[in-house]
Amino acid sequence: MNPRAAIFDVYSTLLEVRPPTEAATRWKRLFEEALGKLPPLSRTEFSLATSREVARRHAEARARGIRWPEVLWPEVVLAVIPDLARLSQRKREDFFFQLMAVGRTLRLAEGAAECLRWLHREGVVLGIASNSQAYTLKELAAALEDEALNLSIFDSTIRFWSFENGFSKPDPHVFHILMTRLKLQGIQPGETLFVGDRLDNDIEPARVHGFQTWHLSARANAHSGSWRELLMRLKKRA
Repeated sequence: MNPRAAIFDVYSTLLEVRPPTEAATRWKRLFEEALGKLPPLSRTEFSLATSREVARRHAEARARGIRWPEVLWPEVVLAVIPDLARLSQRKREDFFFQLMAVGRTLRLAEGAAECLRWLHREGVVLGIASNSQAYTLKELAAALEDEALNLSIFDSTIRFWSFENGFSKPDPHVFHILMTRLKLQGIQPGETLFVGDRLDNDIEPARVHGFQTWHLSARANAHSGSWRELLMRLKKRA
């Protein structure tokens, strides 16, 4: 394993996702501060309503031939809570970011920073492939900043954010797009390591396209294990 490029999933790969703290209190405060009133829906009601809206939009997209569609989360939330439309765009963007923070806490996964630093120092081209929304960039940037890193370590041309494209992993177009962009830099799929936590969304489709893979897992073997085990394997082959 001596890659010239490495592409990473975000959630449960670069970012460790943990349960929220004081979610009920933060939910109430979020609406009071943004709209000056109590939430129109409970967190459970909101979750059910947005799930129905996402399902409806997915069905429409699939009817148009998009097998793994992606929604724009702000549109979904506005459909469920129309009052948010009276906020300025900047305040809405902040609301959506804070809304996600109510339901979970995030931090860079243990061992990820050390591995990213080593790869970056070795001149490996770093990329991202994430089923994501606009708030994902802020979440990742904040977690990287806590480790004295920033998004600039990832090549701007080797980043796939599903919300920008209208479809998501494991759509083969995701991996074909990344493969094509890498080839424009003279890097072949077999020279690229794809790192993710899911076999179905990340590892299996990456292998189909000829990428090397590392499955982040508690079970260690030649192609899976923790971030620290990945770094050890990379250093052995360097």
